[in-house]
Amino acid sequence: MSLFKGFGNGFGAYGKALTLIFSNGLWWYFLFPLLLNIFLIVASWYGISSLSDYAENWVNDLFKFEDDDFFLAEYLQSSSGYVAVAIGWVVWFISKVLLFVLYGLFGGYIIIMLMSPVFAILSEKAEEILTGNKYPFNGDQLMRDVVRGVVIAFRNMFIEFGYMIVILILSFFIPILGGIIGTVILFFIASYFYGFAFIDYTNERRRLTIKQSVKFIRANKGMAIGNGFIFALAMFIPLCGTTIAGFIAIVSVVAATISTHKIVDLSNNPYAKNKTAEPETEVVDESIKAIEEDTKLIDENTEDIDGKPED
Repeated sequence: MSLFKGFGNGFGAYGKALTLIFSNGLWWYFLFPLLLNIFLIVASWYGISSLSDYAENWVNDLFKFEDDDFFLAEYLQSSSGYVAVAIGWVVWFISKVLLFVLYGLFGGYIIIMLMSPVFAILSEKAEEILTGNKYPFNGDQLMRDVVRGVVIAFRNMFIEFGYMIVILILSFFIPILGGIIGTVILFFIASYFYGFAFIDYTNERRRLTIKQSVKFIRANKGMAIGNGFIFALAMFIPLCGTTIAGFIAIVSVVAATISTHKIVDLSNNPYAKNKTAEPETEVVDESIKAIEEDTKLIDENTEDIDGKPED
């Protein structure tokens, strides 16, 4: 599939994904990114506040002197409160900045890692709706799916970060890469790796190894870019990008399943239990049983005729 055709497949699946989600009662999956946002806000606030309080207490303990004869001891002890508060505010501010930078650079992958169990189940549910494939629940398999999702996210995050460093270094020698062109390149790189992460949930159910999944994604890089495009676009929104991206990720996972099904007929997955195929099997078994019964009756009639004395 060509790059542009694949992009159209990946991007165009978003409309079908929204229809599938709301027409099949999957809308409640949007509650998970809401809960995740609440958790991240509370955890961030508590973590930064605790770190700031720790810094203040450390400064106060630092200015406690046992030797009262020290000529600056009284002055330092009296001013320790102001210094501690100032240090606490500095730590609070620096922590906020670092947290903002962390979410800006790796927020998308943080979402993918933390919501990996939800994405694995949602992708499986979407495939069931599309093909009738059912996968019996297996706790061990779910854990493997989650671990694989986290591994893929880490892999993609470090590779993307490597590209960022390379472009940053090249921008010193090629200034044009430091402006809009460099940003656009990084945007499409991020789209590719985000799409990779969402598509891999389907590839895992096909029992593709990570190496085989990488090969599949590279062969369909346009689809990966198209699938991750909306998610990457949300991540570029200042301040609220990470908050919005969590909800878009729900649609992205379903869209990834739809676009993959268009390339690979997932209904033929030998590792799935196809519910639509079960009635046909029952009909065949009943037909074989009926033939066996008819054959048995014919044999019994034949024995009766052979055993009947001639007139």
